[in-house]
Amino acid sequence: MGKRQEKEKRARRRVASERREHTTRRAPVRAGRLSPDRSVPASIPRPYYAPDAPPFVPAVPPDELADRMRAAGCAGREILLELEDAVAVGMTTDELDRICHEACIARGGYPSPLHYKGFPKSLCTSVNEVICHGIPDDRALADGDIVNCDVTIYLHGVHGDCNATFFVGDVDDEGRRLVQVTKEALWKGIDQVRPGARLYEVGRAIQEHAQAAGFGVVRSFVGHGVGEEFHTAPAVLHYYDPSADLVLTPGLTFTIEPMINEGSWELGRIWPDGWTAPTRDGSRSAQFEHSLLVTATGVEVLTLLPGEPHGS
Repeated sequence: MGKRQEKEKRARRRVASERREHTTRRAPVRAGRLSPDRSVPASIPRPYYAPDAPPFVPAVPPDELADRMRAAGCAGREILLELEDAVAVGMTTDELDRICHEACIARGGYPSPLHYKGFPKSLCTSVNEVICHGIPDDRALADGDIVNCDVTIYLHGVHGDCNATFFVGDVDDEGRRLVQVTKEALWKGIDQVRPGARLYEVGRAIQEHAQAAGFGVVRSFVGHGVGEEFHTAPAVLHYYDPSADLVLTPGLTFTIEPMINEGSWELGRIWPDGWTAPTRDGSRSAQFEHSLLVTATGVEVLTLLPGEPHGS
């Protein structure tokens, strides 16, 4: 090992030690109480997995898919920005769920997470060391927390899926760096999307950026195809694996949603609720997500609003 590599290794160990000390000072996230189920008006079209969905859900004409995905993606983005404005010290994640639920309905959409494989709420809220799939409850957000809000709306027969990690009050410098690097890593991955590219190029770009900053890339959860189905092929790895060699072609729609940990990339024990996924070492985790369409010349970010710049 060269002198430069050895120096970088020692620096990473020092940073990891500082993170462990910070983790021991921060109380771990604990499950709170869930509110009663929220209803969706009968007039709102449902995805097939909703308990009261019709026997058959009409298929989307192929020539309408892109336009419908744009509409659903923009709706999801609008809701995510509403949640960003609402996040504050003392706000409960259940209240964020209510805002998301009502915002979906106001746009004529169904909150996609609700009843998906038994998930009980309309939004995923993942706080601090929770990597993903946190269930909103009556826990109040505390000063210094980070919280990921994962929004998906079923609208016009397709799903618009996006998420972001937000600061709660005064977040320490390392927490802010984690969130910033995670957002940058998402866009490093998006920059690889073009016709003829291999899917592994996305994962390689994300992993290189995150690891250069001293962070770990979660392997247990991945991006996915999205459209008429909430989750479908392809699986979009956020780390390099040469077997992920799918050639990207125009018309393909999928998400990129890297989950980046302060410490180890490893997943801890899933909570008894069957959903909440914490880091193994208790370090914080951040995530950002966009839904994408491969075009004839590159990529369209479906979950950006008109006029929003690249990198948002």
